[in-house]
Amino acid sequence: MQHLLNLFAAIALLVWGTHTVRTGVLRVLGEDLRRVLKQSTDNQLTAMLAGLGVTGLIQSSTATCLIASSFVGQGLIATGAGLAVMLGADMGTSLMAVVFSFDLSWLSPLLIVIGVILFTSRQATTAGRVGRVMIGLGLITLALQLIVSATRPMTQSPLVQSLLTALPNEVLLDIAVGAVLTIFSYSSLAIVLLTAALAASGILPLTVALGLVLGANLGSGILAVLSTARNGPAERRVPIGNLIFKGIGCALMLVLMPYVPAVLKGVAPYMPSPLSQVVSFHFLFNIVLGLLFIGFTRTLGARLDRWLPVPLKKGPVNRPQHLDPTALATPSLAISCAAREALHQADVVETMLRGVVTVIRTNDLTLAGQLRASDDTVDELYSAIKFYLTQISREALSEREGRRWADIVSFTINMEQIGDTIERVLQDIEDKKIRPGRSFSDAGMAEICHMHERLVANLRLGMSVFLDGQIEDAQKLLQEKAHFRDLEREYASTHLSRLQDNTPESIGTSSLHIDLISDLKRINSHICSIAYPILEAAGALTKTRLREPEAAV
Repeated sequence: MQHLLNLFAAIALLVWGTHTVRTGVLRVLGEDLRRVLKQSTDNQLTAMLAGLGVTGLIQSSTATCLIASSFVGQGLIATGAGLAVMLGADMGTSLMAVVFSFDLSWLSPLLIVIGVILFTSRQATTAGRVGRVMIGLGLITLALQLIVSATRPMTQSPLVQSLLTALPNEVLLDIAVGAVLTIFSYSSLAIVLLTAALAASGILPLTVALGLVLGANLGSGILAVLSTARNGPAERRVPIGNLIFKGIGCALMLVLMPYVPAVLKGVAPYMPSPLSQVVSFHFLFNIVLGLLFIGFTRTLGARLDRWLPVPLKKGPVNRPQHLDPTALATPSLAISCAAREALHQADVVETMLRGVVTVIRTNDLTLAGQLRASDDTVDELYSAIKFYLTQISREALSEREGRRWADIVSFTINMEQIGDTIERVLQDIEDKKIRPGRSFSDAGMAEICHMHERLVANLRLGMSVFLDGQIEDAQKLLQEKAHFRDLEREYASTHLSRLQDNTPESIGTSSLHIDLISDLKRINSHICSIAYPILEAAGALTKTRLREPEAAV
């Protein structure tokens, strides 16, 4: 009983070690990993190599799949390129299984000691996050040693030996068990390493171990499909295509499985132990899978594009489109999802803003009501984004990602306030112009149109600043705040001049005109606020706009 408990504890430590490495690397290199994937998908070979490298670092092909699926959903990469990334990702996780199969007993205590020192002394820094990764690597190697030592007494038990001889030689059952274990552990790497360790201890026959390895590969594909089941059609393409490749590969291996043990024994001088045979089989399976299917990624990608088309959107959607709950396990990816949803919220605000002048010109009460109702959409999106961001662990974010988190919060607050202001403007137009049957003077209407046109351009610029964070664009946006303030003063003055000239239209709409240009200025101030975090991070802001007082004479 004690040996069995030790085995379960070692398995739990193995799963926890792989999880620690994955989260630690994502915290250190989250945005950089996403950028590498995005920039390395020009052709299928570089996309596959990028998937191999990224997964080799984060120890999880499922996490890589979520990132690639997100890029396909955003239209940043093609479905075929995403499938090539996943072929490389499977190679990456199998390569790490080979690395961990070596005797690293001398390295485990060294990694844990150094990792703990870094993590406890500098937890909030990059060095602390690197320490977390080192702890995870040390735990993986330690767990493998514990699994071997815990199973050694069990293999000597007559009861266990009789059970091993009674095991059915059924590959399909072994594959199913391996797939289920992978889904529950959320790590195919952990299951492959566990299987290899059990095979090395004699607990599992080689044929059963190979079947479990195939099941682990199939299970990782199923896990990715389940993780994206509630996402949009575009984001489900890569996991489904990857599962198709894995399924075909497992079906081919079912035919070839009777010959595999003989082949492995034939190369016994190079792979003498069952442990090395199991991990080498896992590695070779994914290498062959990648080389076999790399030429079919574009073809299958095109088929998946037709099978899972993106439905056409009709008007603004009043629900979140990009807040993927499965991405919360990968904080850098969750930040990206929140930023995309913030831009969706800004698109709704832009639709409201553009409709203001149309309502003024056409006196369309129906359109005014529809635009005012869109503010409810803006509010709902704001609440959804805010709740989503609170679910992201701030401790899991790098310093740069933490600033991005705050930028998204600030951006969505500004968009929500702009939506409220536009709703109030539309209500004033209905009450003070449309229903009383009043009109602006030609000069007054020209002024409003000019401010509105400039305001829409500033909103587009603000969205660009939020998306790209270019300092030059942020400076240009902030300059617009002063220009807009001068424009409001100029147009308020010219309006008063028209009142002195007793212009009938100006007299009838005077209150609305003054309120309108003031509200447009207020909206512009919210837009220009988008530039502050970018300029502050770059050190391009002064502490105060007040001029230094002159020294007394």
